[in-house]
Amino acid sequence: MDYTDISCNLAERVLTITIDREQRLNAFRGRTIEELLHAFRAAWINDGVSAVVLTGAGSKAFCVGGDQKEFAETGSYGVSANGRWEIEDLHLVIRQIPKPVIAAVNGFAIGGGNVLAAVCDVAIAASHAKFGQVGPRVGSFDAGWGTHLTRLIGERRAREMWFFCRQYSAEEVERWGLVNKVVPGESLMAEAQQWGRDAAALSPTALKFLKCGFNMEGGGTAAQALFADAGLQLYLQSEECKEGRVAFAEKRQPDFASKL
Repeated sequence: MDYTDISCNLAERVLTITIDREQRLNAFRGRTIEELLHAFRAAWINDGVSAVVLTGAGSKAFCVGGDQKEFAETGSYGVSANGRWEIEDLHLVIRQIPKPVIAAVNGFAIGGGNVLAAVCDVAIAASHAKFGQVGPRVGSFDAGWGTHLTRLIGERRAREMWFFCRQYSAEEVERWGLVNKVVPGESLMAEAQQWGRDAAALSPTALKFLKCGFNMEGGGTAAQALFADAGLQLYLQSEECKEGRVAFAEKRQPDFASKL
């Protein structure tokens, strides 16, 4: 699709996806979510992509959640072409894509932007970045992936973040475990892309199953199904599987033992 709200760049097997709405502090609207979904799904099936870096344009904001100006002007954040507001679909695809997703937090990660960074596999923050939730202050909340913060920073800190709507420095949230590393702003993208290249040097199948395994801890049957599908895709390439298909076509009993 033709992107208007995001941009993508692939280099050394690392795809950098940038929310490109700097004038709105990289707040997302329906179109933004639709484009992000498209980019992540394309990365999922592209064997030339080993890791994804998610960031925002400029140096002021990673993402500040839903576009409040858009809501004030139109009465909604807008919807995708299919008529749905697909933020939960985006959260899920970031969690489920069988490749590491690295949040490069280049400024404010507030509200839905804080949640977006939290659902990535790891997060690297610029030293000037700020984190926080604002939902209860602006008449909104995210009781789904927003409360997933509990798994990252503990129940007390997660409740504090949501119940009091304060902002926190990158150094504070690094101590809590919300980000993995804090670097100077001018070094952020180089650091994030190096992490991506480090992942690209590793076994993609091992990383796929590890991500599935991590997701199963809190993902229920949906995560189990992804784990099972990853295993099935490997099995479909095996000689054992081929024997079953060939034997069926030849109308004979399969000899699975000979293919072990």
